[in-house]
Amino acid sequence: MIENEMVEELFLVLEDKLEKTVNVLKDEYSAIRAGRANPHILDKLQVEAYGGMSPLNQLGNVSALDARCLMISPWDKTLLKAIEKAILQSNLGLNPSNDGNVIRLVFPELTEERRRELVKQTKKMGEDAKVAARNNRREAMEGIKKMKTNKELSEDEAAGCEADVEKTVSKYMEEIEKAISAKEKELMTV
Repeated sequence: MIENEMVEELFLVLEDKLEKTVNVLKDEYSAIRAGRANPHILDKLQVEAYGGMSPLNQLGNVSALDARCLMISPWDKTLLKAIEKAILQSNLGLNPSNDGNVIRLVFPELTEERRRELVKQTKKMGEDAKVAARNNRREAMEGIKKMKTNKELSEDEAAGCEADVEKTVSKYMEEIEKAISAKEKELMTV
Protein backbone atom coordinates (compact mmCIF):
# COMPACT_ATOMS: atom_id res chain seq x y z
CA MET A 1 0.00 0.00 0.00
CA ILE A 2 1.26 3.47 -0.80
CA GLU A 3 2.07 6.21 1.70
CA ASN A 4 -0.81 8.63 1.31
CA GLU A 5 -2.97 9.99 4.14
CA MET A 6 -6.14 10.06 2.05
CA VAL A 7 -5.63 6.46 0.92
CA GLU A 8 -4.94 5.35 4.49
CA GLU A 9 -8.12 7.12 5.64
CA LEU A 10 -10.09 5.45 2.83
CA PHE A 11 -8.84 2.01 3.92
CA LEU A 12 -9.52 2.69 7.61
CA VAL A 13 -13.11 3.66 6.78
CA LEU A 14 -13.51 0.62 4.48
CA GLU A 15 -12.18 -1.83 7.10
CA ASP A 16 -14.34 -0.25 9.81
CA LYS A 17 -17.51 -0.53 7.70
CA LEU A 18 -16.75 -4.12 6.69
CA GLU A 19 -16.00 -5.09 10.30
CA LYS A 20 -19.33 -3.58 11.39
CA THR A 21 -21.16 -5.46 8.61
CA VAL A 22 -19.74 -8.79 9.80
CA ASN A 23 -20.48 -7.98 13.46
CA VAL A 24 -24.09 -7.00 12.70
CA LEU A 25 -24.57 -10.28 10.82
CA LYS A 26 -23.15 -12.29 13.73
CA ASP A 27 -25.39 -10.39 16.19
CA GLU A 28 -28.43 -11.14 14.04
CA TYR A 29 -27.42 -14.80 13.88
CA SER A 30 -27.08 -15.01 17.66
CA ALA A 31 -30.76 -14.06 17.94
CA ILE A 32 -31.90 -16.90 15.67
CA ARG A 33 -33.16 -19.80 17.71
CA ALA A 34 -31.46 -23.06 16.77
CA GLY A 35 -33.43 -25.30 19.13
CA ARG A 36 -30.92 -24.83 21.93
CA ALA A 37 -31.38 -22.44 24.82
CA ASN A 38 -29.26 -19.39 24.06
CA PRO A 39 -29.53 -16.34 26.36
CA HIS A 40 -28.57 -14.06 23.41
CA ILE A 41 -31.98 -14.68 21.84
CA LEU A 42 -33.38 -12.26 24.43
CA ASP A 43 -30.74 -9.51 23.93
CA LYS A 44 -33.01 -7.27 21.85
CA LEU A 45 -36.12 -7.88 23.97
CA GLN A 46 -37.53 -4.64 25.43
CA VAL A 47 -39.72 -4.76 28.55
CA GLU A 48 -42.08 -2.05 29.75
CA ALA A 49 -40.71 -1.19 33.19
CA TYR A 50 -40.73 1.86 35.44
CA GLY A 51 -42.62 3.98 32.90
CA GLY A 52 -40.33 3.24 29.96
CA MET A 53 -38.87 0.50 27.82
CA SER A 54 -35.78 -1.31 29.15
CA PRO A 55 -33.67 -4.16 27.76
CA LEU A 56 -34.43 -7.42 29.57
CA ASN A 57 -30.77 -7.98 30.45
CA GLN A 58 -30.87 -4.76 32.53
CA LEU A 59 -33.81 -5.99 34.60
CA GLY A 60 -32.48 -9.36 35.76
CA ASN A 61 -30.27 -12.35 35.11
CA VAL A 62 -30.81 -14.59 32.09
CA SER A 63 -29.15 -17.99 32.35
CA ALA A 64 -29.32 -21.35 30.59
CA LEU A 65 -30.46 -24.12 32.92
CA ASP A 66 -29.76 -26.83 30.36
CA ALA A 67 -29.73 -27.26 26.58
CA ARG A 68 -33.47 -26.58 26.27
CA CYS A 69 -34.33 -24.18 29.10
CA LEU A 70 -33.57 -20.55 29.97
CA MET A 71 -34.29 -19.00 33.34
CA ILE A 72 -34.96 -15.30 33.83
CA SER A 73 -34.54 -14.02 37.40
CA PRO A 74 -35.70 -10.39 37.59
CA TRP A 75 -34.17 -8.26 40.33
CA ASP A 76 -37.63 -6.80 40.95
CA LYS A 77 -40.29 -9.53 41.21
CA THR A 78 -43.05 -7.02 40.31
CA LEU A 79 -41.71 -7.06 36.73
CA LEU A 80 -42.50 -10.76 36.17
CA LYS A 81 -45.82 -10.03 34.39
CA ALA A 82 -44.25 -7.32 32.19
CA ILE A 83 -41.38 -9.64 31.20
CA GLU A 84 -43.83 -12.45 30.45
CA LYS A 85 -45.92 -10.08 28.30
CA ALA A 86 -42.83 -8.87 26.38
CA ILE A 87 -41.78 -12.47 25.63
CA LEU A 88 -45.27 -13.38 24.38
CA GLN A 89 -45.39 -10.28 22.13
CA SER A 90 -41.88 -10.86 20.73
CA ASN A 91 -42.78 -13.59 18.18
CA LEU A 92 -39.96 -15.80 19.44
CA GLY A 93 -42.35 -18.74 19.57
CA LEU A 94 -41.68 -19.35 23.26
CA ASN A 95 -44.18 -19.80 26.07
CA PRO A 96 -42.94 -18.41 29.38
CA SER A 97 -43.83 -20.23 32.58
CA ASN A 98 -43.93 -17.97 35.62
CA ASP A 99 -43.67 -19.49 39.11
CA GLY A 100 -43.80 -16.19 41.01
CA ASN A 101 -40.00 -15.94 41.40
CA VAL A 102 -38.51 -16.74 38.00
CA ILE A 103 -39.63 -17.24 34.41
CA ARG A 104 -38.62 -20.39 32.61
CA LEU A 105 -38.51 -20.62 28.81
CA VAL A 106 -38.52 -24.13 27.41
CA PHE A 107 -37.30 -24.37 23.82
CA PRO A 108 -39.31 -26.88 21.80
CA GLU A 109 -37.56 -29.18 19.32
CA LEU A 110 -37.45 -27.52 15.89
CA THR A 111 -39.30 -29.26 13.08
CA GLU A 112 -37.56 -29.99 9.77
CA GLU A 113 -39.79 -27.42 8.04
CA ARG A 114 -38.95 -24.73 10.63
CA ARG A 115 -35.23 -25.52 10.29
CA ARG A 116 -35.45 -24.99 6.53
CA GLU A 117 -37.28 -21.66 7.03
CA LEU A 118 -34.56 -20.52 9.43
CA VAL A 119 -31.85 -21.54 6.94
CA LYS A 120 -33.59 -19.42 4.26
CA GLN A 121 -33.73 -16.51 6.70
CA THR A 122 -30.04 -17.04 7.51
CA LYS A 123 -29.10 -17.02 3.82
CA LYS A 124 -31.09 -13.84 3.22
CA MET A 125 -29.32 -12.09 6.12
CA GLY A 126 -26.00 -13.27 4.69
CA GLU A 127 -26.90 -11.92 1.25
CA ASP A 128 -27.82 -8.57 2.81
CA ALA A 129 -24.41 -8.48 4.50
CA LYS A 130 -22.70 -9.27 1.17
CA VAL A 131 -24.64 -6.47 -0.54
CA ALA A 132 -23.51 -4.07 2.20
CA ALA A 133 -19.89 -5.20 1.69
CA ARG A 134 -20.18 -4.68 -2.08
CA ASN A 135 -21.58 -1.19 -1.49
CA ASN A 136 -18.59 -0.44 0.75
CA ARG A 137 -16.27 -1.68 -2.01
CA ARG A 138 -18.01 0.55 -4.57
CA GLU A 139 -17.65 3.61 -2.29
CA ALA A 140 -13.93 2.88 -1.81
CA MET A 141 -13.39 2.43 -5.57
CA GLU A 142 -15.20 5.73 -6.26
CA GLY A 143 -12.93 7.43 -3.70
CA ILE A 144 -9.85 6.07 -5.48
CA LYS A 145 -11.18 7.18 -8.90
CA LYS A 146 -11.82 10.66 -7.48
CA MET A 147 -8.22 10.84 -6.17
CA LYS A 148 -6.92 9.68 -9.57
CA THR A 149 -9.06 12.29 -11.39
CA ASN A 150 -7.78 15.01 -9.04
CA LYS A 151 -4.20 13.88 -9.80
CA GLU A 152 -3.66 12.91 -6.14
CA LEU A 153 -2.80 9.37 -7.29
CA SER A 154 -0.99 8.13 -10.38
CA GLU A 155 -2.49 5.41 -12.64
CA ASP A 156 -0.24 2.74 -11.08
CA GLU A 157 -0.95 3.84 -7.51
CA ALA A 158 -4.69 3.83 -8.20
CA ALA A 159 -4.49 0.33 -9.73
CA GLY A 160 -2.55 -0.90 -6.67
CA CYS A 161 -5.12 0.65 -4.31
CA GLU A 162 -7.99 -0.92 -6.24
CA ALA A 163 -6.30 -4.32 -5.94
CA ASP A 164 -5.88 -3.76 -2.18
CA VAL A 165 -9.58 -2.84 -1.87
CA GLU A 166 -10.52 -6.08 -3.68
CA LYS A 167 -8.25 -8.08 -1.37
CA THR A 168 -9.71 -6.46 1.75
CA VAL A 169 -13.32 -6.96 0.65
CA SER A 170 -12.61 -10.59 -0.34
CA LYS A 171 -11.26 -11.28 3.15
CA TYR A 172 -14.49 -10.01 4.74
CA MET A 173 -16.65 -11.82 2.17
CA GLU A 174 -14.97 -15.07 3.27
CA GLU A 175 -15.78 -14.22 6.88
CA ILE A 176 -19.43 -13.65 5.93
CA GLU A 177 -19.49 -17.00 4.08
CA LYS A 178 -18.03 -18.78 7.13
CA ALA A 179 -20.67 -17.20 9.39
CA ILE A 180 -23.46 -18.28 7.00
CA SER A 181 -22.28 -21.89 6.73
CA ALA A 182 -21.65 -22.15 10.50
CA LYS A 183 -25.20 -20.95 11.26
CA GLU A 184 -26.67 -23.26 8.60
CA LYS A 185 -24.81 -26.21 10.09
CA GLU A 186 -25.99 -25.26 13.59
CA LEU A 187 -29.61 -25.01 12.40
CA MET A 188 -29.61 -28.31 10.52
CA THR A 189 -27.92 -30.28 13.34
CA VAL A 190 -30.60 -32.15 15.22
